[in-house]
Amino acid sequence: MMTIGIDIGGSTTKIVGVRDQKIVKPLTVEANDPIASASGALGKFLDVHRLQFSDIYHMMVTGVGSSFLDEALLGIPITKVDEFKALGYGGLFLTGLEKAIIVSMGTGTAFVKAHGRCIRHLGGTGVGGGTITGLSGVMAGLSSIKSITEAADKGRLEEVDLSVGDIAHTDIGNLPFSITASNFGKMTDQANKNDMVKGVLNMTFQVVGMMAIFAARNEKDRDIVLSGKLVNIPMARTIFNELSKLYGMKFHVPDHAACCTAIGAAISADL
Repeated sequence: MMTIGIDIGGSTTKIVGVRDQKIVKPLTVEANDPIASASGALGKFLDVHRLQFSDIYHMMVTGVGSSFLDEALLGIPITKVDEFKALGYGGLFLTGLEKAIIVSMGTGTAFVKAHGRCIRHLGGTGVGGGTITGLSGVMAGLSSIKSITEAADKGRLEEVDLSVGDIAHTDIGNLPFSITASNFGKMTDQANKNDMVKGVLNMTFQVVGMMAIFAARNEKDRDIVLSGKLVNIPMARTIFNELSKLYGMKFHVPDHAACCTAIGAAISADL
């Protein structure tokens, strides 16, 4: 028997199975209607893994779209799980940590303190994936993450961002000259669309990373778990690694990080 976890977002639904504490390969379905998205995700998951309705032991549902569901999905009873609790449980499960700050990078970004079964929402920011696609659309006419990351790979941050080295001739504390002093503080006439898109990514990941560090410091933690689709962007990992070295924090990017909340919902059935 298998427990199913479903995370219904605004435009994307993630589904995962958990059997004997082992993860069955997650799937993602995109749809604007939450009920259609959840139904499609469940049907696709069962078909891909050759499962029957009778193979499902629990159906755990979370995410903003879960509020549109009643008590069943395709005739299978569901249990709704608080999204922040699912995020916290998933982050600890995927890393094996006992406590950490869990970061969910979606359209916006949420920060959760997870200490065992004690999960607390710390807050969030509207800076996230929506920021990346929105600003990249205005600046460069790009809307997909794939095209945005490809453009950013060709960009030059020195054409858009002001660095510490641009304004100082001696060390400022422990800050290297390469660190950003002002995002988009050095926009030149030579800056092209690739440069601007790279600046958008840099700003977004720096804001999320620094807010995570401030949260960890306030909660006296040093482990930060990153989740959400944005963790798969190479530039994100580069920036978080730089911040980790600079501020003595440990950023974790576990396997299946993009489906962290769905996994947390699934394992909550046994908590």
